[in-house]
Amino acid sequence: MPVKETCMKGRVILRYTILQALGLFVFVAALLFVRTWLISFPLWLFWLLIVLWVAKDVALYPLVWKSYDTGSCREPGPPVGVSGVARERLDPSGYIEVGGELWKAEVPEGSGAVEKGRKVRVTGRMGLTLFVEPGDRE
Repeated sequence: MPVKETCMKGRVILRYTILQALGLFVFVAALLFVRTWLISFPLWLFWLLIVLWVAKDVALYPLVWKSYDTGSCREPGPPVGVSGVARERLDPSGYIEVGGELWKAEVPEGSGAVEKGRKVRVTGRMGLTLFVEPGDRE
């Protein structure tokens, strides 16, 4: 498992860095244009603005890294066996919360409805739909 986490983290950081470097390049070009053609400001201000831009990117990384993760190194969705909570009645389908995310879920035919607020356990997945059973079953 550590290999997957390292792979994911390294790829995400690389993707984030490349995209932020492109934004920094555009920002520096705009600063140079403004400094050369419009308003002459001191060189220390030029460098301070660049440092602030980079600090902004570093500060935002923990908040946005998931949006840069394409999932190439991890299994998409919750694994089989994890628990969740029904956010609405599953009869036979509805929405559940697993790991802070809402997922469309279905219960098997003949197993009856699962009421809102009841714990469920993931038993399988097809696309973006999870198959679940009540969590108190063994």
